[in-house]
Amino acid sequence: MLDPSKFSGIQWAIVPFIIFLRYFIMAGAAFFIFYVWKRRDWIYRKIQEQFPRSADYRREITYSAITSFIFGFSVWLCIGTPFREYTQYYSDIHAYSLTWFWISIGLTVIIHDTYFYWAHRFMHLPVIYRKVHLTHHRSVNPSPWAAFAFHPLEALVEAGIIPILFLVMPLHPYAFLGFVFIMLLFNVYGHLGYELFPKSSYRNPLGKWINSGVYHNLHHERFTGNYGLYFTIWDKICGTLRTDSAEKVEIIHNRIQSNK
Repeated sequence: MLDPSKFSGIQWAIVPFIIFLRYFIMAGAAFFIFYVWKRRDWIYRKIQEQFPRSADYRREITYSAITSFIFGFSVWLCIGTPFREYTQYYSDIHAYSLTWFWISIGLTVIIHDTYFYWAHRFMHLPVIYRKVHLTHHRSVNPSPWAAFAFHPLEALVEAGIIPILFLVMPLHPYAFLGFVFIMLLFNVYGHLGYELFPKSSYRNPLGKWINSGVYHNLHHERFTGNYGLYFTIWDKICGTLRTDSAEKVEIIHNRIQSNK
């Protein structure tokens, strides 16, 4: 089994490129399907009916590349330096049960959702927003390429979840990779710019707690509210779920229904 804790310096130097490649493949696949191949066929599902400019795509990819390198640095810090001795990283999958392996992936998502919500609220403090978070919000009409398009200082804050996860619970590298996949998938989906959920999911006992692309797109369009990543739990607890979210969902699904 591959043990990242035994990586050489050259192997660690490749990690940021792997992170960027994973982003590029997932965001690129979403971009090709929704913005090229099915652009005309699925336009009625586009949340904001116009499309971003080419310059927006280039900016988003550039900042996402920088973010990938910062995330790679955070992973190296946790596993490839003496700091690892203070973490609960483990490489022998039999050191803990397989049940814990799967539970740990779910916990990473729950912990990250809480971390992301409050970090996001922090980024919207006026001075932080103007100097840092505005870089991400230049994507008023985001594309999948905006998934990692953060100012370097914001990328450092976002990458802060990595040492936290390794510090607070036993975490196998494959479980961590599972978390990274889910995180990137939700980021690409949240910035996709298309509605994929059925209307019934917003009333489903489970689905109503899942964050949707419509909610996050509305955050980019209106700049405030809807701060969550995976779930709407913190937005509902703190009263930051935008009151026009349901109206936006209704408008989009009326359009979808009329095109069936």
